[in-house]
Amino acid sequence: MSTVSLRSAAGRWVVTSSILASAMAFIDGTALNVALPSLQRSLHASGTDLFWVLNAYMLMLAALILLGGTLGDRLGRRHIFMTGISIFIAGSAACGLSATVTMLIIFRMVQGIGGALMIPGSLSLISSAIDEAERGKAIGTWSSVTTLVTIGGPVLGGALADAGLWRYIFFINIPIGVITLLCLWWKVAEQEVPEDAPAQDYPGAVLIVCGLALLTFGFLRVPVSGFSSLAAYGSIIVGIALLVAFVVTEQRSRHPMLPLHLFNNRTFTGTNLLTFFLYAGLSGSMVFLSLNMVQVQGYSQLESGLSFLPFTFLMVFLARLAGTLADKYGPRWFLVIGPFLAGTGMILLALVQQTDGPSAYWTTFFPGILVLGMGMTITVAPLTATVMGCVGSQLSGTASGVNNAITRIAGVFAVAVFGALAVIFFAGSVQSSLQHLSLTTAQQSAIMAQTVNLGNAAVPAGLSHDQQVQVTHIYHQHFIQAYRKIMAMCGLLGWLGSLMAWIFVKHSPKSIS
Repeated sequence: MSTVSLRSAAGRWVVTSSILASAMAFIDGTALNVALPSLQRSLHASGTDLFWVLNAYMLMLAALILLGGTLGDRLGRRHIFMTGISIFIAGSAACGLSATVTMLIIFRMVQGIGGALMIPGSLSLISSAIDEAERGKAIGTWSSVTTLVTIGGPVLGGALADAGLWRYIFFINIPIGVITLLCLWWKVAEQEVPEDAPAQDYPGAVLIVCGLALLTFGFLRVPVSGFSSLAAYGSIIVGIALLVAFVVTEQRSRHPMLPLHLFNNRTFTGTNLLTFFLYAGLSGSMVFLSLNMVQVQGYSQLESGLSFLPFTFLMVFLARLAGTLADKYGPRWFLVIGPFLAGTGMILLALVQQTDGPSAYWTTFFPGILVLGMGMTITVAPLTATVMGCVGSQLSGTASGVNNAITRIAGVFAVAVFGALAVIFFAGSVQSSLQHLSLTTAQQSAIMAQTVNLGNAAVPAGLSHDQQVQVTHIYHQHFIQAYRKIMAMCGLLGWLGSLMAWIFVKHSPKSIS
């Protein structure tokens, strides 16, 4: 189809439908993080199960998001966008109706498939439908509104979880998705598909899906079965081998889903390394911060959601200014200072021990969240602009897709690896503390069996009142120790991202054409 003005009715419908679909995905992710403790109790999920609930979605999204973008180019952007929304709605409904954690994990994968078709479609639809002179304004509108809408995600998730209604985090996607489909069906025309559109890289998609899935499965099996288990280390080894095969396949493919020649550009390589380390740290820290607040520190899930508002407000009100200043002075120092501050915020959060609950928020968690939010605010807009600016305009969509996929892959690895490490740290320190209590071997085994649940570990039946108090104290004390180690590692990843910018990003990167 021909392009339209943003001020026209057709242009407004394009932007509106893109905003609605994106908001649906963003709210779903941020709300679910806050509601994890309620979900864990309701479905009797272990800590490993909980990380699979997160990773099942991110896994499919990370592995298929590049393919989803190219399918739109091949089969029509509106068509693929609507298909993705439909799958996401169906997956959301099934997630909300899930009776077991296994069912929830399976249907989260369905959500991820829908998201992989839907998320790249939102911006590509705007890019292809809106006049070039107004395209930047349209994308800016999309970014601003979706960010504002996303503010409500943690608050909504906390409120629903506290009311015992965590399933409605999924059900709320259904009316939003249906309204979006109706807008697209009646008000947005399909564009003409070029005859010379490239073929799909299905071998690459299969290899990266299987490789990431096996790596994730292996890391999440380690706390349960140990490294001596074939299921654990065998999955990790085969997963790595499949990812190596994916790289080889992409080198040889005529139409690769991941064009490796882009990484010949030093700035592109550096910004994507920065992205991987920074978002791995951010993903891990957000999950464990929520679990710590609710399961150990005495916050309600609504209070946990509200605690992230300083972070979000900084992003909303200052991110655009950071992008403007980066355009004026160059992105290098923003990409050095921003991740360093974000890592410092995570380190400050790692220093928090047992607190007096929400009343102590301003002197405990708030400083770290504020510094983390400032760091991400300084980073996000300059990072996106730098990724897009170091390639020619004809490759900007591909560059954005690669960077988006790396963000998701970082989240998958962070949740899998940090989830495994948290269980190992927690179980090891609890076991050492039990040696000082007068407990039978059976009682010790029952207490240790609960460590897979992390902060949701329940004191086994059959203990005296004094023993119950002691075991509860041990669970809380050692979960906080595990949390502090994970947060410190996340902070180091943020600092490593800063180092990548220092080494690779220059003031005026040359673009790949």
